Amino acid sequence: MPRTIEDDEAIGQSVSGTKRPTPATGVGVLDRAVDVLDAVEGGARSFTTIAETTGLTKPTAHRMITALQAHGFLMHVGGVGYALGPRLLNLQTTALRELPLRQLARPALEQLARTTGESTQLYIRDGDRRICVDAVESDNELRTIVQVGASLPLGRGSAGKVFLAWGPPSDEDVEDVRQSIATTRRRRWADSYGEREAGVASVSAPIFGPNDQLLAAISVSGPRSRLAPLQAKRYGPAVVDAAKQVERLLERD
Repeated sequence: MPRTIEDDEAIGQSVSGTKRPTPATGVGVLDRAVDVLDAVEGGARSFTTIAETTGLTKPTAHRMITALQAHGFLMHVGGVGYALGPRLLNLQTTALRELPLRQLARPALEQLARTTGESTQLYIRDGDRRICVDAVESDNELRTIVQVGASLPLGRGSAGKVFLAWGPPSDEDVEDVRQSIATTRRRRWADSYGEREAGVASVSAPIFGPNDQLLAAISVSGPRSRLAPLQAKRYGPAVVDAAKQVERLLERD
């Protein structure tokens, strides 16, 4: 009879000889799958690190990783290890649409639009794209317009940089974008000038959930003639403040 995952788990508790924590639910396969996902939640991890972190035997860790890859919950990043897969991102997108995130963020979007005089947007990630789930248009005759539901690339634009700075890599994670990620993390906001569309500039900041999970990006955008680099530096703190306003509401909700 072929060995099952449960059979492998019975052959020793850990590669290091230490007993792994008791499963939270008693459903062994599910608990171990969640352990593996937890191990890579903070970033890509090697096979050995996953096995050691979870306390699984190497045969069991291999079976779990292979199964999670097959279902799209894990993906292999060459030269780095295993990271959360695209199916989890799709599930996250669906879950976010069910949460009152849009309603909670609306006052912050409106206030940011009043403060800056420019258009504002709220984005969530959907795989290698970002989706605009809400927007407030500027009263200026010359303004940027992003339609709710618009699907935009991650590799271009300040909101895309936010998702790449605090989330999994993307196929569009090109070299010039990678170089700006460190700056984005340090400042806690990103800017872009004519990257996605000529003459358009934007500034974005991350919105984190209660468990420090990146949920969304809030942005202000306008004509480059008004939103020049010097102006962007002034708007950066305002966008960060708007993001924190949403985070406080999420904590209370």
